Amino acid sequence: MAGPRLDILSGGAAQGLVRAVEDDFRAGTGASLQGTFGAVGAMREKLLAGTPCDVLILTAAIIAALEASGQVVPGTSEPLGHVRTGVAVRAGEAVPDIADGARLRGALSAATAIYFPDPALATAGIHFVDVLRRLGIYDAVAPRLRPFPNGATAMRELAVAGGHGSIGCTQVTEIKYTEGVDFVGLLPPEFDFATVYTAAVTAGSTQAALAQAFIALLAGAEAQPQRAAGGFE
Repeated sequence: MAGPRLDILSGGAAQGLVRAVEDDFRAGTGASLQGTFGAVGAMREKLLAGTPCDVLILTAAIIAALEASGQVVPGTSEPLGHVRTGVAVRAGEAVPDIADGARLRGALSAATAIYFPDPALATAGIHFVDVLRRLGIYDAVAPRLRPFPNGATAMRELAVAGGHGSIGCTQVTEIKYTEGVDFVGLLPPEFDFATVYTAAVTAGSTQAALAQAFIALLAGAEAQPQRAAGGFE
């Protein structure tokens, strides 16, 4: 007989962390996980549209708003940490200098293609477009922009991109958990961007106690090494 299952809607930044603790959670509880990962705005829309969900992992601001409107159970949220935004290249490619705004501008201007998450619904994608505009190069690089529904997909596409000279920008967690790309570094200090991710039990959960136990595992001391390795601060 199959054990219980938790349904998870999560920002892509937490996908690697969820997968890293999945086996331990199953071994300890007998429960399986069914995760859907993507841009935080898209995951919020899925929840509001009625997609089954026990555990929600989104930015702290979105979780707070959903708690206020009754979609999240008050008192169940736990922060997982800050996730910053960084730059990647395909594994083995030359690493560009992005130490300051001028050098970041040069690296992006020279890129043959630029991979990043949804500029309307993904936290990092919204920020990255703002960075391009602040650098004054958005119009110049627009033909080479390669947006994808979320950062994980963008990094997977960067990993298999043909040719040379492509670059990517998304949250550090999505870079570090993707095979085939190398983490170049964080955005320069003047463009630094960090997002707090939070997990919470949804009001519609039929497995509230199990959902809270999973959140405790994600946010607790036992998973701290996995959080740190994946880019959570």
